[in-house]
Amino acid sequence: MPIFQSATYGYSGDGNEELIGYTRPADSPNHFALARIIATLEGTEGAVVLSSGMAAISSTLLTLLRPGEHLLIQHATYGGTNELVHAELLSLGIEHTAVDPADPASWEAAIRPNTKVFYVESISNPLIGVADLEAVAAFSKQRGLTPVVDNTFATPVLLTPARLGFIVIHSATKYLNGHSDIMAGAVAGPADFIAMVREKMVVYGGVLDPHACWLLQRGLATLALRVRQQTASALALAQFMEQHPQVEAVNYPGLPSSKFHGLAQTLFGGFGGGVLSFEVKGGSSTADALLKALELPLIAPSLGGVESLITIPSATSHAALGVEGRKAAGISESLIRLSVGIEGTEDLLADFAQAFKTIANGSANNSTLAQLKVS
Repeated sequence: MPIFQSATYGYSGDGNEELIGYTRPADSPNHFALARIIATLEGTEGAVVLSSGMAAISSTLLTLLRPGEHLLIQHATYGGTNELVHAELLSLGIEHTAVDPADPASWEAAIRPNTKVFYVESISNPLIGVADLEAVAAFSKQRGLTPVVDNTFATPVLLTPARLGFIVIHSATKYLNGHSDIMAGAVAGPADFIAMVREKMVVYGGVLDPHACWLLQRGLATLALRVRQQTASALALAQFMEQHPQVEAVNYPGLPSSKFHGLAQTLFGGFGGGVLSFEVKGGSSTADALLKALELPLIAPSLGGVESLITIPSATSHAALGVEGRKAAGISESLIRLSVGIEGTEDLLADFAQAFKTIANGSANNSTLAQLKVS
């Protein structure tokens, strides 16, 4: 597909001037082609691509909610989503109640007569929990709610939530593109709903440019290959971490020991995705030392790219929550999140092994030095 790098189009005089005139409504050939691919992957009637994942989330929620209405939202959502709901939507008179997406028994008490939307993430960040999507879909249908899911972490390779009735959102910056070189978002769902999201996008200006559309379409060609490699390596690393004496805890639904393993089997065929998080013994200083000792993963935010990325959420994605907010969400100051890339699995395992050995030796040296100073 060529790149139609035009902001505006001249009239041809053939009576079809309304088809393509100006790029802000996302109606270039690149936008149309990309939207068709994403709709096909998710199994929906339509899709629209936007300038970022947050543009996709905000346009969707502003389409579904009006002042005076209420939504259920899972606790500990992505930091940008949390800020949107707690600040921007509240300022518009749209209220919310946070619920546990894996505890259906708790939802009834949270619902109100003006509740309109149930918003969840298929795999949560950074504790890698799994929402009970089948229960969310059934509850939403029973109570007349619109279920919305951020499917960024799972991707349509592992899960297609539209078959359960969900509106599907992606930060396409992540896995769908996969190369860490664009910002993009996507929404997939019924054609009439997508038309309304497009109107919001046009008004708020969240359009993706044609060149980024082309890059995202190129990235989608290798989506399944990348996700399979990333998922296989993530499982191997999670198993390695689970047995390592320097690791306090591992969060990964592909592990049988995870409380989310049953949901992962049902929804993802037993796979756990390409992201895991873990806590090392020794607190935040040890976590910092581990990141510095690694050679392959880049210390950087974001996820889903071909390169492994590692970060401490308390200092990046969830810094805005504050210490107390993170504590309430179960996010420790020493929690490490790893987005696994497509590097060789054995290379990644070897790198983590040497990094753990390095910090262990460093701790031993520091201990010896302290003893010498005391003596």
